[in-house]
Amino acid sequence: MKNNYADHSAEVNNGERFKFGENWARFLSALDESRITIAEQSLKTMLGRESLEGLRFIDVGSGSGLFSLAARRLGGEVLSFDFDPLSVQCAKVLRSRFFPGDPLWSIHEGSVLDPDFIDGLGQFDIVYSWGVLHHTGNMWKALDLVTRLVQPGGDLFIAIYNDQGAISRRWARVKKLYCSGPFGRWLVKGICIPYFVLPPLLRDLIKLRDPTRIYREYKRERGMSRVHDWCDWLGGYPFEVAKPEEIFKFYKAKGFELQELITCGGGLGCNQYVFHRSPQSS
Repeated sequence: MKNNYADHSAEVNNGERFKFGENWARFLSALDESRITIAEQSLKTMLGRESLEGLRFIDVGSGSGLFSLAARRLGGEVLSFDFDPLSVQCAKVLRSRFFPGDPLWSIHEGSVLDPDFIDGLGQFDIVYSWGVLHHTGNMWKALDLVTRLVQPGGDLFIAIYNDQGAISRRWARVKKLYCSGPFGRWLVKGICIPYFVLPPLLRDLIKLRDPTRIYREYKRERGMSRVHDWCDWLGGYPFEVAKPEEIFKFYKAKGFELQELITCGGGLGCNQYVFHRSPQSS
């Protein structure tokens, strides 16, 4: 498989890319059985399946490796890949911890923007890419190329940042500043972390509720960590967005039918989509 380390390092050094892998490596210290179980349940709910037994599952931009692990525990044959070398290592750490020597979980380094790499992977029953394709630097190309991985009759499960217009453009500038160097990173953290933390904390204190509630409830959504997702949000550059109707029309034209949709209500965050590819499509 093609090694993208030089390309990745150059983008990070030029302030064009967040160190996603570093953040996910830190997240692994918080990973426990309850988070894995929640991740499994989120896959079962969105895909409408209790098991992935006998199915091929690809995790496009595997990040921490949590959902590759969840898919493998549900019985799927899993292929994980990521552009960030440290994210690749995260998946390998989880495989060695939970499925040592497993021939049904393969892990690679590569880019979803590389057509030759994508074509060399084959096709899968389930293509999963949660919160990844908008960080590639060319989202619409990534949204296009990922369809090559979906076999006829297969499913595509993606999550893409919601387009909030001017607000999204301002966030793009914030993320770019974060990745520009130490000064930009600490400036963004100093301004934005209180923005995220203080309002819910004050509401809970006023209502005499447990202020740790926002962290525990967040965990129940996908097994993720609010703190690590905050870091991912603040530094997550490149950064692109799309309206739900744009994604729907894009995939409808390619022969995909929308099966499941969960939006973020027009606000901050990702809209989640599950598309089904017609068995007759080529």
